[in-house]
Amino acid sequence: RLVGLVEHNPGPRPTNGTATMDGNSGGEVIMEGTTIAGRYRVEALIGEGGMARVYRGTDITLDRPVAIKILREELSHQENVVSRFRREAHSAAKLSHGNIAQGYDTGVDAGRYYIVMEYLPEADLKQIIEEYAPLPLRKVLDFAIPAAEALDYAHRAGIVHRDVKPQNILFSDSGQVKLADFGIAAA
Repeated sequence: RLVGLVEHNPGPRPTNGTATMDGNSGGEVIMEGTTIAGRYRVEALIGEGGMARVYRGTDITLDRPVAIKILREELSHQENVVSRFRREAHSAAKLSHGNIAQGYDTGVDAGRYYIVMEYLPEADLKQIIEEYAPLPLRKVLDFAIPAAEALDYAHRAGIVHRDVKPQNILFSDSGQVKLADFGIAAA
């Protein structure tokens, strides 16, 4: 539960914050039921950003929900964009902390660059602020302290996030704060 602010809703949230939501459209949308790398079944589009789309999916091998971030097709031929996308996967893979969204896998399948991550079904902090602002100081601290601990851990590992914002502060279904989207992180 999100520290007592919102009701638990295990169903899909169309605006889950695993990617920056900027309303961009265009390019290929992966169809529901598509399998990536013979292992990850795409179930629903849950987020969209300038570089990638994020889908809720299932890891067929481990039978667990995942988030699958797929680089936009129209960007997959731009070396600098592909490099940045890969850097995000490698930055996240270096970090193992309870308040950082866990990266599971990365690769290329049928020309599609992808990152598979922990699926976080709850609202992101931006959505919580929009719905419940102003938040009591105690609740703000309940979010800010774990996010700061995640940033401290990343900094000690030599990684600077560079895109900390409410959309990148997510929550597990038990309410645990998770920092996500290391897409423009610098080592």
